[in-house]
Amino acid sequence: MKSENPTELERLVEILTRELRRDRSRRRWFRVWAFTAVLLIAGSSLTWFLIEPEHQPLTYTAVIEISGLIGLDQENMAQDLASSFEDAFSAEGTAGVVILINSPGGSPVQSGQVYRTLRGLKQAYPQIPLIAVISDIGASGAYYIAAAADEIYVDPASIVGSIGVVSGGFGFVETLNKLGIERRLITAGERKAMLDPFSPAKPEEEQILQGILDDIHSQFIYAVQQGRGARLKEDPDVFSGRVWSGRDAVHLGLADGTASLTEVAEGILNAPTIIDFSVQRDWRSAVFEQLGVSIAKTLGLSGLQVR
Repeated sequence: MKSENPTELERLVEILTRELRRDRSRRRWFRVWAFTAVLLIAGSSLTWFLIEPEHQPLTYTAVIEISGLIGLDQENMAQDLASSFEDAFSAEGTAGVVILINSPGGSPVQSGQVYRTLRGLKQAYPQIPLIAVISDIGASGAYYIAAAADEIYVDPASIVGSIGVVSGGFGFVETLNKLGIERRLITAGERKAMLDPFSPAKPEEEQILQGILDDIHSQFIYAVQQGRGARLKEDPDVFSGRVWSGRDAVHLGLADGTASLTEVAEGILNAPTIIDFSVQRDWRSAVFEQLGVSIAKTLGLSGLQVR
């Protein structure tokens, strides 16, 4: 039963109770206002994206970089590059695809596969231009790939060309003789140890290898002729395996002009926003890549290159 004349303690308890109720009410209203503010902010952001699309790029330039040796660096394996190019061509908003090249070449097999992939994508997406931009160097297998593009742009000082094939090795026969080492080699198959570096070279085996190189070279030449067409000048040195400066490459029809990636995106594709579709790798891949390259070079598996 409540007393008619409350004591000081009772009055204090009553005051504290009222304050607690007010505090709960204030916290409840704070939550309501905070939730409302979040909704307003989210609604404004959604409205910005839906009502004001002009602030977002409607189109962009998709770029895939090819840098380093083709086929020995993981990001330059044909399968991975093909996947990146397919993503770039099929992505909504792609105004054009640019191959950004800085490579001395590499595997003729990997280069040829990428070339054919690009030719197929051009047929599947005829409305999307494919442009190659060569920075420091675009030679041998790298130029093989560039030949698939609708247009090729270089820097005046770029190194371009090297349309040829090479296979290199060493002979250690005399070295073994001087060291008094006897070579013992047993094979099943007459040509299984063809061009063994510790055995004397045989002219008929060198002729076989020459035939292989000539065949690969003819495939390379055909790809360049298909890609460049009538733009190529009739010059006997074009397919000799030599290289040219970017300026000379334009003169010979190996390139269409001088421009950087930015200049192509802004001036030719009219899509200055650049989005990178290049193959991405983690640190584990980089470590294993370097290990694989070292093993391949040690075993002599990297000797055959399009050059």
